[in-house]
Amino acid sequence: MTNNTRKVSIRSERGQTMTEFAIVLPLLAVLLFGIVQLGISFNNYMTVTDATRAGARKAAVSRDLADPRGAAETAVRSSASTLSQDDLEVLVDSNFESGSDVTVTASYPYSISLPLIGLVVTDGFLTSSTTERVE
Repeated sequence: MTNNTRKVSIRSERGQTMTEFAIVLPLLAVLLFGIVQLGISFNNYMTVTDATRAGARKAAVSRDLADPRGAAETAVRSSASTLSQDDLEVLVDSNFESGSDVTVTASYPYSISLPLIGLVVTDGFLTSSTTERVE
């Protein structure tokens, strides 16, 4: 009877699911955090892109203002109000003569890392540039 009891305990699958879950959970967590960080970075990129469009449009119609560069930069910053204003870099390039081009460029830093390990996978700047003709 001892042999039968021993065979039953060897074939027992109790705890197998918990062991498999413990092995797979870190991989799922890394994948989930990676997807979230990519989503945040893409949202920030879309915000920067939209902000440069707003700034270029403001610059294109503001040549008669005392400070058209300042007006364009203010338009970019107000359009990107969800981003950290200290990290947002804005450049307005134009001579503001009628018919010339104005280019507004904005850059914002990003970083994608593995939070469980603390390893930075990639980082850099999200940059967008928009050019319009000055009216």
